[in-house]
Amino acid sequence: MAHDSDAKDVLIPKQPVPAGAEEFSQTVHGLLDGKPKDEATVSKALGGMDALLDVIAAGLYSMASMLVGEGEDSIQLVETAVARTHLSACSNAEEARKSSRRELCNAAIALIAERKPGSLATPVGLEHAATCIEDDDLESAGISRAELENMLAGPNRESVKRWIEGLATETKVIFVLRAVAGFSATETAEMLVGHAGAGAQGWNADAVREIFRQGLCSLASQLIHAVK
Repeated sequence: MAHDSDAKDVLIPKQPVPAGAEEFSQTVHGLLDGKPKDEATVSKALGGMDALLDVIAAGLYSMASMLVGEGEDSIQLVETAVARTHLSACSNAEEARKSSRRELCNAAIALIAERKPGSLATPVGLEHAATCIEDDDLESAGISRAELENMLAGPNRESVKRWIEGLATETKVIFVLRAVAGFSATETAEMLVGHAGAGAQGWNADAVREIFRQGLCSLASQLIHAVK
């Protein structure tokens, strides 16, 4: 499998940062200047940001629920992501969003590994399978990026979530990290090695690409059946 760069691996177009997120990021940076502030000052600075915070939390919860299911575990993952994201180290809203997604996915991987030890272990004897998609390229399966994005965020979203829930654990995690969270194959492999527990030390970008490509082929079949 030949790959020019990990930038090619991000098959879903970047979603725009929510309106007001950049302003929120700058406001938070302004508050983190090392000077003491009373509650009234903080409340005034963050006034009117509730709707934006709800959008951010909802996005993280949706991602968490794809990984570990609806309910309390997903809520706790969102809380963990928010607590562990160091906004002061993020230069802009896009960087902060990626950081919060990374923290959420790291925590989700660790939780899955705790729930089902070995479920995210590196595949043994993984080979390039002959499927409907070659070289993890969407176009070779006859699916445009817009069509895949619509399945993930449009009117078929619930159907896609049910499809994701039915995937094997490793395929589900890799699909969500790459297609939904937007991480590259290398970043995904590093997260699995770092948080998936015993047996996960052998993950690499090529193994992630292969599992992801097989998942994409399954999704292509899902799309074909949906439009028949």
